[in-house]
Amino acid sequence: MPEDTNGSRRIFLKGSATALAAGLAGCTGITNDITGGGGGGGSSGEDPLLADDSAFDPEAPNWSENNYLSAPLIESGFERGTQADLERMGNRDVEEVPHGDPVREPPEDDSEYLDPDTLVFTESPSEDVEGRYEEDFRAVFDRIEEETGKPVEYNRVNSYAASVEAMRSERAHIANFSTGTTAFAVNLAGAVPFTAGIAPDGAFGYRLFATTRADAGDVQSIEDFADDDVRIAHAEPASNSGHQAPSALFDQQFDVTAGEDYEVNFSGGHSQTTRGIAAGDYDAGPICSTCFKDTVEGDSNLSFEDFKVVWASDPFPNGPVAYRYNLHPDIVEGIEAAWLDSDFSDTAYAERTGYSEYVPIEYRKHWYNIMVIQRYNGVEYTETALSE
Repeated sequence: MPEDTNGSRRIFLKGSATALAAGLAGCTGITNDITGGGGGGGSSGEDPLLADDSAFDPEAPNWSENNYLSAPLIESGFERGTQADLERMGNRDVEEVPHGDPVREPPEDDSEYLDPDTLVFTESPSEDVEGRYEEDFRAVFDRIEEETGKPVEYNRVNSYAASVEAMRSERAHIANFSTGTTAFAVNLAGAVPFTAGIAPDGAFGYRLFATTRADAGDVQSIEDFADDDVRIAHAEPASNSGHQAPSALFDQQFDVTAGEDYEVNFSGGHSQTTRGIAAGDYDAGPICSTCFKDTVEGDSNLSFEDFKVVWASDPFPNGPVAYRYNLHPDIVEGIEAAWLDSDFSDTAYAERTGYSEYVPIEYRKHWYNIMVIQRYNGVEYTETALSE
């Protein structure tokens, strides 16, 4: 590992507006000096750190001494954060964005407003929208039409880059972006993130699960990802939990640098990483916790008992809903009302998203840690960087 490059990155992280320590107010995982058991190799065998399911405590997982099968994590709802985490994010004292540009202001000239006859909604494969289809959005589309008087057309795209390009080119007016793609959408496409969903019990966001197979006894910690015999999968370059966050956090907390201490194999998405680990194509990888849950629950060939988690991050915000900055104010008002003033309980939308309620979010506050992570990784908000 090149000392000069790595050293400068660590100093930069620690000095970046009190870095992630202040950014994750009230969250401990990112600032603690966490170390794990040694080992190496991806072979089967007993894992002395594997704890009984009953030993898992969501408030104190004690990752330095324990691994867990994924089952108790999912059973306790640990794949999400809480409304308290959401509130802490919103209460941050952040005056300026730490990386890139702020959300674009509406045009001053009325002639520059966009007033389409039909509103186009798009989403991309992301941390929070696994496997949704047009009919799942009917409840919210009906509400948008009620509030704006305009029909909504659904346009699904197959990549992070395509979702951003659709809004940049004004072929999409509303979008559900992934967490990691949101900053690209703000900088490249004039996106204005305004809301995110919370579950009926107040659960919010998702975590990064450092995941391996249950029988991988020699993979007990992030340090073991650096073993030559361990094949690691990441999701996609723009994915937060699937690439950006582990690239920063593994380096800062465990001295394990993606791309240097282990080869990064991009799987194409969180579900592909999950299935690839189960099939033996990969030995381990960082996976969005809610996508992991959706993938396992949706595949009869998979079980939570098949997987082991050796470390988990503190919560990140789930992918937001955003509109293009130059939409006519009357349309914006209707879009905001459709999500923020609605109860989607007992609808297909709530069933597929897990969210019956949507709450306001503010990009510079709620995405502060995401931007700090991307700055640490040297991310440039360009079309090339998004599509690499």
